[in-house]
Amino acid sequence: MEKRKIILDCDPGHDDAIAMLMAAKHPSIDLLGITIVAGNQTLEKTLVNGLNVCQHVGIDVPVYSGMTLPMVRKQVVAENIHGETGLDGPVFGPLHKQAEPIHAVNYIIETLMASEGDITLVPVGPLSNIGMAMRMEPRIIPKIQEIVLMGGAYGLGNMSPAAEFNFLADPEAAHVVFTSGVPIVMMGLDLTNQTACTMDVIERMEAVGNKAGKMFGDIMRFTYKTQNEAYGLAGGPVHDATCVGYLIDPSAFTLKEMYTEIDISGGPSYGRSVCDYFGSSKKPANAKVGITLDNDRFWDMVEACLRMYP
Repeated sequence: MEKRKIILDCDPGHDDAIAMLMAAKHPSIDLLGITIVAGNQTLEKTLVNGLNVCQHVGIDVPVYSGMTLPMVRKQVVAENIHGETGLDGPVFGPLHKQAEPIHAVNYIIETLMASEGDITLVPVGPLSNIGMAMRMEPRIIPKIQEIVLMGGAYGLGNMSPAAEFNFLADPEAAHVVFTSGVPIVMMGLDLTNQTACTMDVIERMEAVGNKAGKMFGDIMRFTYKTQNEAYGLAGGPVHDATCVGYLIDPSAFTLKEMYTEIDISGGPSYGRSVCDYFGSSKKPANAKVGITLDNDRFWDMVEACLRMYP
């Protein structure tokens, strides 16, 4: 099996942590590096969270600290879902793992420029690192094999009536990405909310019986409560993990090609992903947008990845 080379760009974050657990261990994925961006919490906190997750379960992958702020707009974070630390719930020991000295944006640029065009970017937070890398060095754009991202929605938002959090947190960066011409797979809320992690699922993953399974439980028991309080969901969706699930088994997902643009007007739809579901604009599609997934197969993938840890 030829491994898919990826850079995971994230803002840990509960569902980011699940994506990290999956990407680091599945035999079909070669996780080259983890780049961290501000989003669910400030960069100072998301970086610590990413390092803690890696250290706790033994993910031996370099971690890079990235953009502290959005490209244009004032910063927003999601403490109502992810808590004061951005990863409330699990308890970690003293942190010894350190971030690499190079900035995440520079790492992305240097790695892509040295590649054979065989690296997939997997951004599951605000697109600040990716958008800035494209602006700093446009020559990376044809080097990107594909971008598989979590963000947006063709339906309703979750941080405003129109916009999903990751895109609202940095709409201008999302605009840069969606106008880049790189092949994009977009896992938006319409699909990711189908992964609501019920208590049955939490107990199933805890029963794996290792450190990774316990951390999954500690993580998702926290968001089980906050997602229900915020949105009335039956559990905390593992939004970001769907991107890794798609890389593992794309046949478990139904996608639809759509022309998608990001509203950067600053009005009430600021940050909205405007997806031409019916093709009425006649513009060529620039993204494959997630519609449905096979829930049973998805959770089987998650469990299989957790079982790969000691």
